[in-house]
Amino acid sequence: MTKTTRVSRTARKATETSSGAAKHAANGAEMMRAASEVIAARMTILADGLTDPMRADIREMSLMGTEKMEALSASGAALAGAIGDLTARTSAHAMDELSHAARAAAAMARARSPQAAVSAQMSWALGWWGRASSQAVSLNAEMLKAQAEALKPIHAAATANARRLKK
Repeated sequence: MTKTTRVSRTARKATETSSGAAKHAANGAEMMRAASEVIAARMTILADGLTDPMRADIREMSLMGTEKMEALSASGAALAGAIGDLTARTSAHAMDELSHAARAAAAMARARSPQAAVSAQMSWALGWWGRASSQAVSLNAEMLKAQAEALKPIHAAATANARRLKK
């Protein structure tokens, strides 16, 4: 891949990441608003159940715990999968960088002059900087995606409950 292609791909990824961050922030705000509505509605249900146990909404009260566990379990599973993917990708990048460093060390050892050795070292250093920058942008995007995937089941439960409890 050429340096121009890498820079273009990195810039595109950074743009996607920033627009994704804005969307995830909006989803987070929606989730928090829905959660506050659900908490307020369920506090009323609990208070009504305490004042008149015979008319308590047992079904809704039982959902309070089970829905949280289901959403948190799905969230944990999504996060575990994303962390596994990130770990594998980061390990692959590290192994790739080791081979770049080995080639650079060999080029420096083969150099016929100090200038050629410095040139080989600078070539590796500049290449490393480009690769590291690209990988950092990609890692940030993947971490943002992992966060979104982890919050998706919680967001879905909170917004669904808010819609249901408004009735």
